[in-house]
Amino acid sequence: MTLFIEILALCAAFTVMVYVMSRDPIKTVYNYPPKIQERVSSLDMYKDKIPTQENKIITKLTACVIFTIVCALILRYVNGCKTFTEALKTGFILWTCVNLYDVVIMDIIWFCHDPHFVLPGTEDMVEDYHDYLFHIKGGFIGELIGMAVCVLASLIVPFLP
Repeated sequence: MTLFIEILALCAAFTVMVYVMSRDPIKTVYNYPPKIQERVSSLDMYKDKIPTQENKIITKLTACVIFTIVCALILRYVNGCKTFTEALKTGFILWTCVNLYDVVIMDIIWFCHDPHFVLPGTEDMVEDYHDYLFHIKGGFIGELIGMAVCVLASLIVPFLP
């Protein structure tokens, strides 16, 4: 039961984080399907607003570091994990549930159908906004990133008091 409540809490926290970040969708344009990114980068109205590749990498690495630390703390102090194996198993279950929530609810149901995410100048790209396969592939990438985060967090857990 604790794991279920924890999954709900993490999904809620993830939703709030995405909501806050999405208030200015151009800042996360690197999470859009490639054809939309290409169109946006070709439009003068976004010339100096698109995050650079360096910004994208820094943002994603920072998020991974934060997720690793938060994950280690949750695994140790909420789940009571003391060993690498316990932490890895529990952490990967949590990550996978939040990742599935991200793909299905946040991406396919919310992002693909909310006009708020349609950037001006791309209104005609409905098919690209509804590219569910892009989000499903992103989910597999998320699982790989999750495995790395969970391994790193699980390496930290045994050293926490």
